[in-house]
Amino acid sequence: MAGIHRDTLLRWLRSGLVTEPRRDRHGWRLFTPADAERVVNFGKGGASDAVFASEVVRAEPYSPTSRLRGIDWDFRDARTVYLTHGIHAYPAKFIPQIPNALIQELSSYGETVADIFCGSGTALVEALTLKRNAVGIDANPLACLISRAKTTEIDADEAAALHELAKRAQGMAGDLASGSAGLFRENSPFHSDAPRPEDNTLSFWFEPHVVEELAELLSWCKAMKTRAARTVALTCFSSIVVGVSKQDSDTRYVRRTKEIEHGGVFARFAKALLSAARAVQEFSELVEPGSSCSVKHADVLSAPRVGKVDLVVCSPPYPNAYSYHLYHRTRMLWLGMDNSTFKRVEIGSHRKYSSKSPNRSTPATFRNEMSRVFGWLKTTLRLGRYACFVVGDSVIRGERVCNADLLAEAAARHGFSDVDRITRHIPDARKTFNPAIGRIKEETILVLRNDGDSA
Repeated sequence: MAGIHRDTLLRWLRSGLVTEPRRDRHGWRLFTPADAERVVNFGKGGASDAVFASEVVRAEPYSPTSRLRGIDWDFRDARTVYLTHGIHAYPAKFIPQIPNALIQELSSYGETVADIFCGSGTALVEALTLKRNAVGIDANPLACLISRAKTTEIDADEAAALHELAKRAQGMAGDLASGSAGLFRENSPFHSDAPRPEDNTLSFWFEPHVVEELAELLSWCKAMKTRAARTVALTCFSSIVVGVSKQDSDTRYVRRTKEIEHGGVFARFAKALLSAARAVQEFSELVEPGSSCSVKHADVLSAPRVGKVDLVVCSPPYPNAYSYHLYHRTRMLWLGMDNSTFKRVEIGSHRKYSSKSPNRSTPATFRNEMSRVFGWLKTTLRLGRYACFVVGDSVIRGERVCNADLLAEAAARHGFSDVDRITRHIPDARKTFNPAIGRIKEETILVLRNDGDSA
């Protein structure tokens, strides 16, 4: 209507030249006909409109606080599983509406957004769909695989190959369930010649027939011809491993018996792959040509080289909340990933904080680790730009710890200013991932600015 690019409109909104409209429950701006008419009038030089002109005069200069405070950060009724966000479970991830709103407000078209604890890639997906470039970093190799799958683009041939793989898995599931003669050797259950992990815990966590089916299926995934198709297939393989194992769930590392039918591994994989293929295709159609995404498997404490970034949006691991190396162990075992190295460098691991050793981790450990992160971030994030951390409190040895305070203290050592803190309430329906340390009911969105001077 106004004949302008939407990024021009965003600049007008940020500078206060156009009054912000209200937002819906997903965080998107809702322009009424009157709002739209005023934008059009302003775009056409409509200074003669006395009402609009007076609003422009009264408008305050842009500040992150004023804009961010106008958003309902609870997003209680928002749909959180869309595009590729649902292709793999990942505990304690933030909902996509949070990075989406932060990216919209604090960056512009074509800039680079980094998530330095990228986990399953939620912020990376949102950055790409908002026409930004994305950089993700994580010490967890499984997180990197999932992030790459969620942000990969596939063409028609790759989509067809994934559908063919799903169809093959469906066929195998049917044959095994019915006991087709060709799949049995001397009246014994199906046996695969494909390699499998050489680990003495395999039989503890998986039934024998599940091991055979996983081994065969993994060989199919690895045989996919292109990197993109292989990444999606392996991520779908990973997504079913815990479900067909004797591990209770992604958030409970206890053993229990499950009734996994013959062919069940293939059936679950086929369902996951068909869903993922559709999601990745939809995502691929939305990403603008020229947008880039890089996922780096690295310990952020090692100061990885990623180039300059314009905005950081992340949800760091909470101290004492979760041990990703433990709960992802069976997946990493099958995928040949180095669990021991990740265990050693994992920040916030529950095992490190609950240890009875005199060298156990403490709140000071987290603050000092994050101080090293900010020392690196000071030269990675452009001067005057923002780093946003979504974090809840922790309970360490019975005492509640404000992680936002620890982060702000660590950041101040390296010239970051505490611009704003916004509290959001977590819906009661959200599952607690570590009941032993208490249910986290609120999160803080900590907005820091790189001012460049050491405190």
